Amino acid sequence: MAYRGVFEKKIVFTDGDLINYNLQPSQFLSGFLMELLEREDSAQSVVYTFPHLTIQEFVAAIAQFLNPHPGDILKFLTDAHNTTDGRFEVFLRFVAGLSSPMTARGLVEFLGPFPHETTCRVIDWVKEEVKRQSGNKRSEAGKRGLLNTLHYLFESQNCGLAQAALGSVKTLSFRGMTLTPIDCAVLSHVIGLCDTIKHLDLEDCHIQCEGIQRLGPGLHKCQELRLNFNKLGDSGVKLVSAALRNPECKIQKLGLRDVGLTDSGAEDLASALSTNPSLTELDLSHNKLGDSGVKLVSAALRNPECKIQKLELNKVCLTDSGAEDLVSALSTKPSLTVLDLRHNSLTNRSVPALRRLILTLPSLKWIQLVGNGFSWTGGKQLRSLQEPRPRLRVYL
Repeated sequence: MAYRGVFEKKIVFTDGDLINYNLQPSQFLSGFLMELLEREDSAQSVVYTFPHLTIQEFVAAIAQFLNPHPGDILKFLTDAHNTTDGRFEVFLRFVAGLSSPMTARGLVEFLGPFPHETTCRVIDWVKEEVKRQSGNKRSEAGKRGLLNTLHYLFESQNCGLAQAALGSVKTLSFRGMTLTPIDCAVLSHVIGLCDTIKHLDLEDCHIQCEGIQRLGPGLHKCQELRLNFNKLGDSGVKLVSAALRNPECKIQKLGLRDVGLTDSGAEDLASALSTNPSLTELDLSHNKLGDSGVKLVSAALRNPECKIQKLELNKVCLTDSGAEDLVSALSTKPSLTVLDLRHNSLTNRSVPALRRLILTLPSLKWIQLVGNGFSWTGGKQLRSLQEPRPRLRVYL
């Protein structure tokens, strides 16, 4: 009855429903069902409901797991997973969780032993479903399907299953999806189990401080981490900074574009950058760093361990005063190849410093200065540097 209710999106049951399933209301009212008085016109009738939809979904999962015909479980799982309106998401997580020996152990006393064949079929189904969904990550439906299968892995608490199912997956991308803190906890769990995942793209996923806190334990394992356009704020970026400080941090590319970082939060990030030897690409664009925030970052970049190659500071409220510190710091970085300073408040006063930077760094191939306050003369002085450096591109 519980499963049928999930299938039909039904949460209210009548005496007739109970009779159809050979149930007596008095047996279940204390723990599983609540009795409600329903009024229609002048008549009154008694109906029944589970105390919470989650309880109904859990009972439905147990009913299918204990089905005396193990072969039926695959059809139930496949049909439920292919339903796109979300009605079976929690139900399937419960089924996956019931395949965990730890979960089953606590229920055997009340329900008897769980069928071994069913457990094996559920585990195999989760494994194949994760593999299938991991190759379908571009569409919204594909991303949602993959996220759901990761929830199944999380509920199964099966480390070997997670490693076998995700053994060849290098990239997880949920760009543009809304991720809840629970989704973030699941991702962190999966990343923690699988060393193969190198690229994590969570751009524009509506992640806030609580979400990044849940993600925190697994972030340092990724080589590329995109968190652009999430409302992390200074407190959220502080949690990302903790990942950068991890001695085992592998992050090489970090995207923090438009995440609500200010000069107040830049100090903690700068402290982390100064001790991180792995980072080569950093995007802090569209954050209100101001000169004070950029100066903090500049001080961190002076560290000899820093091997920055690409730095994006597009629209960070930088002026000539802050540019002097930045140029001075970057002049010590022979690894720098790309610098983006678009849409700031630089004027001709910064031209001599920028010229020195370009002349100091033969590795520099690309510098973006569009949207600043350079005059025609100042622009001409900067462009002239391209003549002896044919591979250099100066955009004004």
